[in-house]
Parts: sequence; structure tokens; C-alpha cells
Amino acid sequence: MTDLTTHVLDTAHGIPAAGVRIRLFAAGAAGGPLAEAETDANGRAKIVPANGVAFDSGSYDLVFSVGAYFGAKGAAGPAPRFLDDVVIRFGLRAGAAHLHVPLLISPFGYTTYRGQ
Repeated sequence: MTDLTTHVLDTAHGIPAAGVRIRLFAAGAAGGPLAEAETDANGRAKIVPANGVAFDSGSYDLVFSVGAYFGAKGAAGPAPRFLDDVVIRFGLRAGAAHLHVPLLISPFGYTTYRGQ
């Protein structure tokens, strides 16, 4: 089974982003999230499908609730927020040993890459 992890770093404050809500969806599919997680004190989270079934090959959306995170820190800026949910669509190959999707965030921008 593929191990899917993420690490969220708050570049505006220079700290790990603890408490960011993350949801995983099959891209383009109807229905609710396949998995939900929240980053720990180090900004890390393991994404595990709720039904415990292995990931199929395909496209997935990781949805990071960064607006709520920055709102709780008093750093979201004036309404409406520039960033609320950050969606990263990525491809996953079934049977791959590990996929790491890091996210670096500020209230006004973000970046990601395929990590190890």
C-alpha cells in the first residue's frame, strides 16, 4: 500500500504549520473525502484512506484549509481571504512505496513539490 504523507511549513512565521485540516478526494469523483487528517506540532500528517483500502492509480486532490489556519493565527488579512483552501492535484501510481507532498504556505502564496 502506498504511504502518502505531507509536511506543511508556514513561511510567513518561519514555523511548522500545526493544526492544518487536510482532506483527500479522488479528482473529479463525486462524494465526500477519502481521507481526512490534521497536521501535528511538526506540521506533518499521514494521509490514510478512511476505509483502509489501498490507493488506486489515478489523480487525487489534497485540500489544505490554510485560510482557517491563518485566521486562527490572526494573519489571514482582510476579508475575503486571498487563499482559503489550497488544492493540489497530483497523480499517484498504485503500489508505489511512498509519496510525499510538502506545502510551503503564507497568507498570500504557496509552493509545493514532490518530496521524498
